[in-house]
Amino acid sequence: MTKPTHDILETFYRAFSGDTDLFDEVVSDDWDDIPLNPGQEPGRHGAKDLVATINTVFRDFEIVVHDIVDGRGPDGNGLAAARAEMRGVQAGDWLGVPGTGQPLRVRIHEFHEIADDRIVRTWHLAPGTWHLAPGTWHLAPGGLARLAPTGHRHGGDQ
Repeated sequence: MTKPTHDILETFYRAFSGDTDLFDEVVSDDWDDIPLNPGQEPGRHGAKDLVATINTVFRDFEIVVHDIVDGRGPDGNGLAAARAEMRGVQAGDWLGVPGTGQPLRVRIHEFHEIADDRIVRTWHLAPGTWHLAPGTWHLAPGGLARLAPTGHRHGGDQ
């Protein structure tokens, strides 16, 4: 009997709050994470190291799942999608951006390939806000704002 997609993805996203042993339940050892974060090693072990770093840099980090779309077949294999939001307080430096002590909220959309009740591949579609380039994003009430070349802000947490 296959695990419900909702259970697999909720477990996956709960692991990002710091309980990396949850990855052992739902992620294949050779998980293909597309794209890798800078400095992230591939596979499940790389995910565990990434989460340890994230939870050092961001206080109260969590990923809140808003919607799950299940495209798995009758055999339990196939694709599933999630619409979610990363939340936390940036306490330390992240990819060259100094810690601000301000809340951070980034909307994400991800596709997961599931085989035999394990996530074997994930494609991340974050709006360019996760890999913060110094001088291009700043924290604003309710999330990130992109700085236009003139220094005016536009968008929101796009």
